[in-house]
Amino acid sequence: MKKITCLIALLLAYNFNFGQTTLAAGDIVVTGFNSDNNLTPPNMGEHFSFVLLVDVEASTVVKFTDKAWLSTNTFRTGEGILTWTADTYIPCGTEIIVDNSTSLSASSGTIVSTFGTFALNATNGDQILIYQGTEASPTFINAIHFGNTNGWSTISNSNNTSLPTGLTDGTNAVNFGDFENGDYGCSVTSGNSAILSATTNVSNWTLTDSPLSSIGGCAYTCDPCFTTATWDGTSWNIAPTIDRKAVIDDDYDTSTNGNFTACSLDINNGAILNVADNTYVEVENNVDVDDGEITVQNHGAFVQNNDSATFTLGVSGYATVRKETSTLTNWYDYTYWGSPVTNTTAGSAFFTSDMRFWFNANNYIDALQESGNDNTLIAGSDDIDDDGNDWQTLAPGTTLAPGVGYAATHTTVGFTSGASYNYNFEGAFNNGLVTSTIYYNPANIGEHWNLIGNPYPCALDFDAFYALNSGVVSGAAYLWSHSTPASSAANGNQGFNFSQNDYIIINTGSGSVNNTPGTVDDFIPSGQGFFIAGIANGSVSFNNSMRVADGTSNSQFFKNSKKTKTTQTDKLWINLTSNNGIFNQILIAYVKGATNNYDGMAYDAPRNLSSGVASIIYTKINGENDKKYAIQGKSPDSITINEIIPIGFYTSITAPTIYTLSVEKSQGDFLTKNFVYLNDNLLNKSHNLSNGNYTFTSETGEFNDRFEIVFNEHALLSTDDFASNPSNLTIVELENNNVNFSTTHSTLKSIAIFDLLGRELYNLKGNSNSETYTLSHLKSAVYIAKVTLANGAVITKKAVKK
Repeated sequence: MKKITCLIALLLAYNFNFGQTTLAAGDIVVTGFNSDNNLTPPNMGEHFSFVLLVDVEASTVVKFTDKAWLSTNTFRTGEGILTWTADTYIPCGTEIIVDNSTSLSASSGTIVSTFGTFALNATNGDQILIYQGTEASPTFINAIHFGNTNGWSTISNSNNTSLPTGLTDGTNAVNFGDFENGDYGCSVTSGNSAILSATTNVSNWTLTDSPLSSIGGCAYTCDPCFTTATWDGTSWNIAPTIDRKAVIDDDYDTSTNGNFTACSLDINNGAILNVADNTYVEVENNVDVDDGEITVQNHGAFVQNNDSATFTLGVSGYATVRKETSTLTNWYDYTYWGSPVTNTTAGSAFFTSDMRFWFNANNYIDALQESGNDNTLIAGSDDIDDDGNDWQTLAPGTTLAPGVGYAATHTTVGFTSGASYNYNFEGAFNNGLVTSTIYYNPANIGEHWNLIGNPYPCALDFDAFYALNSGVVSGAAYLWSHSTPASSAANGNQGFNFSQNDYIIINTGSGSVNNTPGTVDDFIPSGQGFFIAGIANGSVSFNNSMRVADGTSNSQFFKNSKKTKTTQTDKLWINLTSNNGIFNQILIAYVKGATNNYDGMAYDAPRNLSSGVASIIYTKINGENDKKYAIQGKSPDSITINEIIPIGFYTSITAPTIYTLSVEKSQGDFLTKNFVYLNDNLLNKSHNLSNGNYTFTSETGEFNDRFEIVFNEHALLSTDDFASNPSNLTIVELENNNVNFSTTHSTLKSIAIFDLLGRELYNLKGNSNSETYTLSHLKSAVYIAKVTLANGAVITKKAVKK
């Protein structure tokens, strides 16, 4: 079982600045025209429409003219020019209607008259020529001619035009003959080439000499990845977007050049795409690494969205995911892995490993337990396989299966304690649907553990994973992050074993707990293996909807982080630490869907039950006497000022130890408005954890009644009413601020005076059954006297200072 979180430090923002889109023949095509300008309302005279068959950047300029193009490859003088400008980025498939009847306007972008008078001739013939550039050097994009039978003509007048240079009739230009008005019939509306072909075919149009009541109105869909954004090593020709193919023709580094998204991705010309730490690349469809190279760094993220998309390596193409272990104390500290690439072997991926393993969940049987690794087994569960055949040696030539978890140590050769080590996973990146077998054995008394792994070169959203697989597995993931040295006292099948407490735990309903300081988020990093409990035989599925495309979700790999999901839910993380290296954490979460009873591992995640852990804190749930919980979900309705949360404590440490309880983090409306108090029932103390840590010492053993979390300091005092009868205590106010306390029950040992806010005003000592004190600072108010007697009884009583 293990746990880890995927977080990346900081999402980098980049601002791409591009000029206007350079258009080619066929990138725009006319879809309707009305040349009559003598209509009654609705006035549809002098209208035309066109559709963009490429994405158009903001500031792109396109010109429309009714000037004739002459056989001398120049424009005829006179007539008019309209200039249209894209105000913002406008995607392919957008249809734009231009109204030139009473005032000039466009449905998208801005259009103005920049030369002469643009006026369509309804009776003798006219044309609309679309171009970029200057009149002296135009690049024609589309052209139509209508209103007479002369066709593309060399007749030199305003009613006729030659076919503009670079255009072809029926391909990117169209002659409508002797008709004054026309509208494309929407027969083909998908696919750039298909739309262009259909709109330049006269048979697909409604043509008439009578005015049309409307033109345009088709809903166009462009081909995916039709437009190409190319990186030349310095800049993009146009911005890459999720609708555009990205081509990397020279080296690209996201740390300096920025994150990007693309419709598809090609890496050519020996170019290297480096996805740096804390950055990402997101691709909707196929990836082709022809003769280039892509490398995803330890905390980088590479995402494909389409489950059916391909990731193809050319003969000379390379793809690598680089992962780094956490800091290793010993060479035999092991790491849990999941391969993010296809067709790599254990010997290749773990080439510097001396020991490699896979977990045979079908062999895992836990119906017996031991204590202190003494090999004495009794009925019960300790999260250890009874006969020790669950971990199997992984042969170097074994191909790593996507979705399966593996464990490997580092090598003894050249090992340095306190260092991290790099591992390279080389091969085509996994994409789309991945499945992994889950085993459930009814012979297990405890959980039915399976080791699986994130199969992608990016973070995995565990909430999304569980939503798809809740019928097969529990809602908690356990990620290994060794922080305790192996010990002969820790249970296991070896002479020395690691602590079962060294797991980060994520569950979907409540949140996560760490095993080093810090709270964690609900993501599984790339290349991370993790344990999960099976609840039925079957398989789990991974798919691209679970992949996280951002710069902040893959920054953790066996390490702690301070970043958590934004939420308004009341949650409280409590840490236990000690002066000899103990650390563990619990989470109490008041979340929708949870009750105060056991709600399954999606809300209530137990600690591993193996004895031999040095020291832990936990919560208990009614009816679940054998389990100790690291995460407990509770009903949001139960968090009130009177809430009491028992905190269990266990220690096997015999050496003198100073333990500390502290608040790691709290969130939510209630917890930000109220103090968190810790009651130590053994010492009869209440401590404000919101203002500072609480230190204590302890004998060895399990203590389920010593500590409580409360939100009202008086909760400690009220329990004392049961210890002794308040009527046995007499409080009499005398003159000059003197107050007498007396009892016939026993000698007064100490008297503590509190105001109604729980603040201690006096702490007085006594040695008889009647004591008088001067309480000059006690104002006229109700106060609480907490009296400890020599026989150990405690009496709490309210009194009034007059």
